[in-house]
Amino acid sequence: MAESVVLNTGASIPSIGLGTWQLEPDVVGNAIYAAVKAGYRHIDCASIYCNEKEVGLALKRLFDEGVVKREDLFITSKLWSDNHAPEDVPEAIGTTLKDLQLDFLDLFLIHEPIRLKKGTTSNPEDFLPPDIPATWEAMEKLYDSGKARAIGVSNFSCKKLEDLLAIARVSPAVNQVECHLIWQQDKLRKLCQSRGVHLSAYSPLGSPGTSEVNGPSVLTNPIVISVAEKLQKTPAQVALCWGLQMGQSVLPKSSNTARIMENFDIFDWSIPEDLMAKFSEIKQERLLRFEYAAHPLSVYKTLEDFWDGEI
Repeated sequence: MAESVVLNTGASIPSIGLGTWQLEPDVVGNAIYAAVKAGYRHIDCASIYCNEKEVGLALKRLFDEGVVKREDLFITSKLWSDNHAPEDVPEAIGTTLKDLQLDFLDLFLIHEPIRLKKGTTSNPEDFLPPDIPATWEAMEKLYDSGKARAIGVSNFSCKKLEDLLAIARVSPAVNQVECHLIWQQDKLRKLCQSRGVHLSAYSPLGSPGTSEVNGPSVLTNPIVISVAEKLQKTPAQVALCWGLQMGQSVLPKSSNTARIMENFDIFDWSIPEDLMAKFSEIKQERLLRFEYAAHPLSVYKTLEDFWDGEI
């Protein structure tokens, strides 16, 4: 199994990264340290996760102790929705770089196709109509400057990605989206593959334990369990290996050292074709629906509007 994938920039993105969403500031540092010691070379961050300062301290410790060098790691972060105004984009990456104690990001993503008033959260009265072309032009300038060695998007539907590709001077390198065995993203994956955009999967285990998720479980799905038993692997390992075999990178999150190591143990085996075929029998359901994005005061009146029918 490939340990990295080449982006349209020519850079390589490690196939597995540590997600840091919902990792509390007092645990995220130890999780990153354990992950990098275990072999992870990709850390996925975002300013809205409110833990980038602690991530930065962990990275500094790893560099100071000689565990890795900066060039060994691939660090992703994301532009939050209240910084979509072109003049706010450079300031936003500046804050992230300061918090992470880095000079550049390997990848900087527009976190979601939602725009909020500066300094607000996600209340309906704070929504503004997004201007993705203007925001993307500011992202392209970060790419030109070298502060972001690749740029991309997150939570973009097929239509929104195609709209961006139609106007972009610098094509997005990545679309980071929810993707797992219960929401396999076949249509979006095919589009990404045809246009040279890498699909990166957040919540590749289905976000167990996340309050926003009330749907079916990836890790207790009977087909997943059956395949895991046949291969003598855990359901999590099977779910992650499936993602790698589909050509995407995967971003599992854990603060448990044993699980961090277990999740990384997916490179020296594969799922046979006959068992891979069984996953097509799993009923598909988007688990992270972004309910807050749909509101009469939002540009998206319904979830169908937000996802362009991909729901």
